[in-house]
Amino acid sequence: MSAPEIHPSPLAAPVTSVWGVGEERAKLLARLDIFTVEDLLLHKPRRYEDRRKFLAIRDLKLKEAATVRGKIVAAGVKRFKKGTRSMFECVFDDGTARLHCRWWQAQPWMPDWFAVGREFLVFGKPESLKPRTIDHPETELVEPGDDEFIHVNRIVPVHPLTEGLTARVMRTLVWRALEKYVAASREGAAVFPEWRTADNKLAALPRGAATMPTRANAVHMIHFPEELTDVEIARQRLALDEFVELQTQIQSRRKKFEASAKALPCGGDNRLMKPFLAALGFKLTDAQTKVLREIRADLSGAHPMRRLLQGDVGAGKTAVAACAALMTLESGFNVALMAPTEILAEQHFRNFSKWLEPLGVAVELQTGSRKTSNSELAGHPASRIPHPASLFIGTHALLTSGFDLPRLGLVIIDEQHKFGVAQRETLVRKGNYPHLLVMTATPIPRTLGLTLYGDLDVSIMDGMPGGRGEIKTFVRTTEKLPKVFHFIREKISLGRQAYIVYPRVEVADTDKDIKAVTKEFENVQRALSPFKVGLLHGRVKPADKEQVMADFRANKIQALVATSLIEVGVDVPNASVMLIENAEHFGLAQLHQLRGRIGRPPPPGSGAASGKRESFCILISDAQNEEAQARLKILEETNDGFKIAEADLKLRGPGELLGQQQSGAMKLRFGDLVEDLPLIRQARELVAKNL
Repeated sequence: MSAPEIHPSPLAAPVTSVWGVGEERAKLLARLDIFTVEDLLLHKPRRYEDRRKFLAIRDLKLKEAATVRGKIVAAGVKRFKKGTRSMFECVFDDGTARLHCRWWQAQPWMPDWFAVGREFLVFGKPESLKPRTIDHPETELVEPGDDEFIHVNRIVPVHPLTEGLTARVMRTLVWRALEKYVAASREGAAVFPEWRTADNKLAALPRGAATMPTRANAVHMIHFPEELTDVEIARQRLALDEFVELQTQIQSRRKKFEASAKALPCGGDNRLMKPFLAALGFKLTDAQTKVLREIRADLSGAHPMRRLLQGDVGAGKTAVAACAALMTLESGFNVALMAPTEILAEQHFRNFSKWLEPLGVAVELQTGSRKTSNSELAGHPASRIPHPASLFIGTHALLTSGFDLPRLGLVIIDEQHKFGVAQRETLVRKGNYPHLLVMTATPIPRTLGLTLYGDLDVSIMDGMPGGRGEIKTFVRTTEKLPKVFHFIREKISLGRQAYIVYPRVEVADTDKDIKAVTKEFENVQRALSPFKVGLLHGRVKPADKEQVMADFRANKIQALVATSLIEVGVDVPNASVMLIENAEHFGLAQLHQLRGRIGRPPPPGSGAASGKRESFCILISDAQNEEAQARLKILEETNDGFKIAEADLKLRGPGELLGQQQSGAMKLRFGDLVEDLPLIRQARELVAKNL
């Protein structure tokens, strides 16, 4: 006989160890990502029904969800003339009135399942009261038996299901697991361990958590609460557990990193910084000065800098990045700056070349369409210019295995949310624990700042440099477009320029109502004639992109029709109008970034026209749903990126702000990244105290 399988915890046992789960049922549970006993116990109910007293059918109200109990008195399939559609209908009676339930497109199993005489619980919203009718209700067969007490006369959970698993079966399986494992934990077995410190002592609860239930009780309460108010108490306790686990990973990683990594001395000596600031043409804001003090302390510290720099659109992050780079260059180390797009990388290359080459610093560009070989790099800085260190600017091309960065002292990543954590680490590994500065103009709500970026120190630039123009934002419908284009022509005739943004490159068959740049380009040309219009999107060849942007910067092109490719980094101070069509198809943060392309100050010493004059952002949308209208109204009311980010998180959840590269890091069953800031702070405090 084979040896019994050993599990590190009873909860890690396969779900088949729960009575009633065989191989076939285990396959169904696997569709719900339930593989172990713990997965089953943490399968969060999607709603609850108070079955201590059912609503009488006669008391149902139009469009109000309710649960009733009744017997089927009639049932049958109705087929329509063309024969392609059918409807199954059954009639329930509870002694007070009758309820018609309908399912469009009848299934073969329905007549047997919904047989006359069977008793069901029915949940749904009545579509009509004459007769009382619910379409596609949730139903549960009432089957008297030993486990009937689980399903009636109490508050019961309704769990997420899959085809082949009924709500009643799922509830029964959860109850059996609770009886076996949670009961054991309540009796003293360490099935659900509490938080423990490194020396295995029970950790002190954070402030405000002392009244929380034990984990075992919370698991029981989340499935079978005595009162509905118990659900939120249990959720908070289980959410706190998740945040504790997440903070343990974050803080352990940081602690391990600091124990193993020795910082390169990159604090600098100001010999490049002083002439740079003198030639900059403007005085740094208090916010910029404060952040630079933090960065200098990091670059001179014992551990490599790991810092996130948040600043709203136009807050002056690029000047801060230049100063951080100069500190490192002064110390004899190279610097790498990675941007998400070639357009932004090339813009940085132009600006940094203008700033740093007069100081004797080489600035190199490395993108998909423009690469510098290692042989050139090896001799370039020392042989051609007096300074021994260089700044390398690029896109993902900096990550290629054949591109080496010797004596790498500092990595700067612009628009961090556009990159994944793995990409960030790939670039950092090209050196010997270089310092890291990641920047974003998409303000990060505090909950995400403490979770997604919890292993980074955070600097916030909440001031704005001079020279930014006022931006007024308006939401208009499509019928107003003729007036909008007339307005744009007026502004162009005064010497200004405009962006016109669409959500797609081409029109898809499934999205015929969504406009695309390739189709609208000619329409815009006609609308703005005789002014010249350029086209820019991701499929334009790199050389053509560069030419279009050069012409737009030189005002040879007066209007630029583009996708959200221009969202980050495009800097043309003369542009004063931003028109965005199908605005409801963009996220709030993305719309705010696009809006930040107008009203911009000119680069120092460029002699370009100032963006300080009034600028206009016009959002075109015919969206009727309340959420879309609420989102666009927020942009009309504020230019504060942090307020917009908080609103975006509440309206759309974390996915929009995390992006595809980051979203996998936040798989939470009970935690809520919109509302749980106090719990995240509690978890952070608990872990910091006991790690």
